[in-house]
Amino acid sequence: MNSQITQSLNQTFGFDSFRQGQEKTVKQLLNGDSSLSVFPTGSGKSLCYQLTALHLPHLTLVVSPLLALMQDQLEFLASKGIAAASIDSTLKGNEAQTVMANVRNGDTKILMVSVERFKNECFRQFIQSVPISMLVVDEAHCISEWGHNFRPDYLKLPCYRQVLNIPLTLLLTATATKKVKRDMAQKFAIAEEHTVQTGFYRSNLTLSVVPVASAEKNTYLAKKIQQQAGSGIVYVTLQHSAEQVAAYLQKVNINASAYHAGFLSDVRQKIQADFMSGKIQVIVATIAFGMGIDKSDIRFVFHYDLPKSIENYSQEIGRAGRDGQQSHCITLANLDGLNTVENFVYGDTPELSGIESLLENIKTQTMYGKWELQLLVLSNESNIKQLPLKTLLVQLELAGVIEPMHSYFADFKIKLLKPIEQILTHFNKQRQNFLSAIFKAITFKKVWGNLHFDTLLEDNTIERNRVISALEFLQEQQLIELKTSQMTEVFKVNNDRLAEPCLAKQLHDYFIDKENKEIKRIAFLVQFFQLETCLSANLARYFDDHNAPAHCGHCSVCRGEVAKLSYSEQPLWPTDEILVEYAQALKLHLVSKVTQPLTLESYCRFFAGMTVPLFGRNKVRSLAGFGCCEQQRYQGIREKLMGLHPQI
Repeated sequence: MNSQITQSLNQTFGFDSFRQGQEKTVKQLLNGDSSLSVFPTGSGKSLCYQLTALHLPHLTLVVSPLLALMQDQLEFLASKGIAAASIDSTLKGNEAQTVMANVRNGDTKILMVSVERFKNECFRQFIQSVPISMLVVDEAHCISEWGHNFRPDYLKLPCYRQVLNIPLTLLLTATATKKVKRDMAQKFAIAEEHTVQTGFYRSNLTLSVVPVASAEKNTYLAKKIQQQAGSGIVYVTLQHSAEQVAAYLQKVNINASAYHAGFLSDVRQKIQADFMSGKIQVIVATIAFGMGIDKSDIRFVFHYDLPKSIENYSQEIGRAGRDGQQSHCITLANLDGLNTVENFVYGDTPELSGIESLLENIKTQTMYGKWELQLLVLSNESNIKQLPLKTLLVQLELAGVIEPMHSYFADFKIKLLKPIEQILTHFNKQRQNFLSAIFKAITFKKVWGNLHFDTLLEDNTIERNRVISALEFLQEQQLIELKTSQMTEVFKVNNDRLAEPCLAKQLHDYFIDKENKEIKRIAFLVQFFQLETCLSANLARYFDDHNAPAHCGHCSVCRGEVAKLSYSEQPLWPTDEILVEYAQALKLHLVSKVTQPLTLESYCRFFAGMTVPLFGRNKVRSLAGFGCCEQQRYQGIREKLMGLHPQI
């Protein structure tokens, strides 16, 4: 097997030898041992599953958190002649059916999906019919509540693995503390000896923290970029900042472009392609840019604003110098953006009243022990953003209050590609009768028709799963086109657990605890930038690498430039009278639209300029006073309003 692996490495991938950690990971997997691999950004994590997949008998299923990551990997695999595909939102017409047919036939070795794809009823039916050799979880720190970028749906991956009977798992990440590694391994029963971690420290990266007042950032940034050779990335927190900074750099003749999630997909792809090919020198981007970007000659990464966490910082600087050449990572630091980073955390904490509203929804909407939900509708009703709402649902699962049964699309639309009579001629008499029953339950309006499941399922001999399989088959045969929407999740409800008197408070306490941890994580980031000992060594130790040199000799601290961060200027408060006036106007605006009195948190979010479902659907952003305290830290706004509470 060793000679086969080496041969594949050379002939398929063009490499003469493995990088550190790769060979050990591949051998463990081919020996049947699930593994966790923690390699720095750009150190070849993906090769571990790509090479292993070639030597496994069945499909390798890769779960990836971002479309950009998938597209980059697919392009690389295609260039190596490896049959790989993804099922994602970019597929049009019958493309998804073509991909599924190729997977079923065994023509595809690697299939990439997002974790959310498992909620898709059609996908689950398909993937359960396919033998799978290995599950790969990319950016696996998303599994851990102790890590950054926690994604609640990732908590379900161990269950999916069990249901699909997948014998082997590979977890991949670049950013995992000791606690996160332990948590990830435990969830997938990975033995400690099967964790592979290479050194985190990269000697070619020069880390610098430079205190710069906000008013001077643009000129300082332009001057520094003009001193740099090669291409680079400037990270900002907000979308409008990306556009403003890019416009300034263009004005001083720097070849720069903004990039953020607000741009259309084809615009983002064009900007990324131009950066990769060297047509654009500098990308000014939010964190939407970078995942999956494998450009080896990025010479500099600037942080114009504070990163969201140490983990984000390490991921973002990790995109520099992947070719091993000297590269610079410079943070233009002050405390001005601290409130913005903290607000991302505070804005995601559900209010107690929202959690109580959700629990009441479960009590009143449960029928025959089952509760159904559509996420957007529930988000609006409970005034909880969709991501924290997903986290809340997972917590209810873990507490035994609800148990996921299945999910389905409430809306099925069908377009006939051939006349019904012609479609039926493809099948025997029994199947013709079954399909005829389906077609009778469709109401056509011009081109598209709506399938009425309720009508169809009145016939007890017809099963929903069989109907969906039939529609999927008709689409695979290019006899119809199928569109599905309004994902509805169905849960079994434990009424005894739901009735526990302190449940809402316990769930709220969980989120408050999570909020406190995230705020401490930000405080640690600020502390890190002001350290008096080597930045490189401290960063390595944070990620459980104790082999890095105690003094790198080239970071700003080792050069004797210890940073002390401050505010450029203290933001001014509106007068108490104006705050009371704005608060009363908000109350008047919403009085006929909400059943509960506005909470202190709602007022805080209004003044901080945070968007929540209640504000979005009631056009609160247009009111005078919205965001008038956005330069203040959230805790300060809360304390200020508590002092004004009787007047509000």
